[in-house]
Amino acid sequence: MAEIDPEVWQAVRLSLKVAIWATLAALPPGIFVAYALVRWRFPGRQFLNGLVHLPLILPPVVTGYLLLLAFGPQGPAGRALEPLGIVFAFRWTGAALAAGVMAFPLLVRAIRLSLEAVDPKLEQAAATLGASRLWVALTVTGPLVLPGILAGAVLAFAKAMGEFGATITFVSNIPGETQTLPSAIYAFLQIPGAESSVVLLVLISIAIAMGALLVSELISRRLAAWVAGR
Repeated sequence: MAEIDPEVWQAVRLSLKVAIWATLAALPPGIFVAYALVRWRFPGRQFLNGLVHLPLILPPVVTGYLLLLAFGPQGPAGRALEPLGIVFAFRWTGAALAAGVMAFPLLVRAIRLSLEAVDPKLEQAAATLGASRLWVALTVTGPLVLPGILAGAVLAFAKAMGEFGATITFVSNIPGETQTLPSAIYAFLQIPGAESSVVLLVLISIAIAMGALLVSELISRRLAAWVAGR
């Protein structure tokens, strides 16, 4: 292991950093959008639903290119944020943005399915007893949806760890700055004699993905049992 290229561990650390920030940034809007799609009726609801799931359908390269157009140095969002010191293009923050966008549909879907399973009569009963909407959300809806939120967050984290197409298109493949696990695997595949690094990165990727799925399942079961016993 001492002979393994330091870029391997650098890519692992950067991938964890990118995936964590992508998941944390996606959670608040993910919860809001999922709630809006399930509980509200408004013009453009189906359009919003389609827009949320668009990254799952579009080629990841297209998503990355659209992010580059919007948040690149010449993009409207990029020019607006640059004076504030917020730069996404060719930075790890851009990798987190791309990973978050690609993981967002999985997060929203998990939360949405959890919300759809909640009986609205429970919320209505709490409201008739004088509870405010916020209190109902915190004490009734929140605990019931919590398994879906945490499971969705874990799946989003796993997706962010494995994101490649949108990331490399938007922020390129810069070692130490934007080179995540998938990008590092791609780069080492181009280097003769770097098979050991490729194998190690592949094994790490598989371990993280399987671990995330097992943790997601465990969390869902434990929280579902906890909610049922309340």
